[in-house]
Amino acid sequence: METALYLIPCTLGDTPIEQVLPTYNTEVVRQIRHFIVEEIRTARRFLRRVDREFPIDDCTFYEMGKHADEGRYTSYLQPISDGHPVGVISEAGCPAVADPGADIVCIAQRRGIRVVPLVGPNSMIMAVMASGLNGQSFAFNGYLPIDDGERAQRLKSLEQRAQRERQTQLFIETPYRNRKMFDTLTRTLNPKTRLCIAAGITTQEEWIHTHTIGEWRTLSLPDLSKVPAIFLVL
Repeated sequence: METALYLIPCTLGDTPIEQVLPTYNTEVVRQIRHFIVEEIRTARRFLRRVDREFPIDDCTFYEMGKHADEGRYTSYLQPISDGHPVGVISEAGCPAVADPGADIVCIAQRRGIRVVPLVGPNSMIMAVMASGLNGQSFAFNGYLPIDDGERAQRLKSLEQRAQRERQTQLFIETPYRNRKMFDTLTRTLNPKTRLCIAAGITTQEEWIHTHTIGEWRTLSLPDLSKVPAIFLVL
């Protein structure tokens, strides 16, 4: 196996591994014993789902933590210099996309380390695919402000950008605030603006719908308080 930094996607929920990840990923994972992860417990659980016989006790796990630390992150890549492959596992979906793993990859690129992205589910791309909105030009904006006034102002700014550039604007929210986000959207945006809500992608709770704001105002929203969702505006 080539010595490199492998970016290992994981499921977006309790979706069966074989439904969203190719068997090649399993073959790669089985050969790695050093993993950089967001949270050790969930990473260990994921590896057990990939292979029930995976030798977890023989592995070394390096936690990224909530704040980037270049010195610590650089030390996590030392096994590669010693001839061992290293894998990066995020909490959900693809590492380094809206994810602290990007800082690890940045260091690896600067040091000339080969970076190998593996195939797996990415909720942002899948949301764009299913939205019917512009897939030629889109931007991910992460989390929006929590303050009501600041949030409304930010939403209007994104709406204006979407209209001016014909660019789909994506953003996310903590699940328990999904309803509040929806209420702010329907209260703030133009009735003709299109909004897609893509929730629970690839899971049994998957729910993806696109309507104008005017139409959304007449519709009932299911309970998404525990379901990760992406909002897309155009």
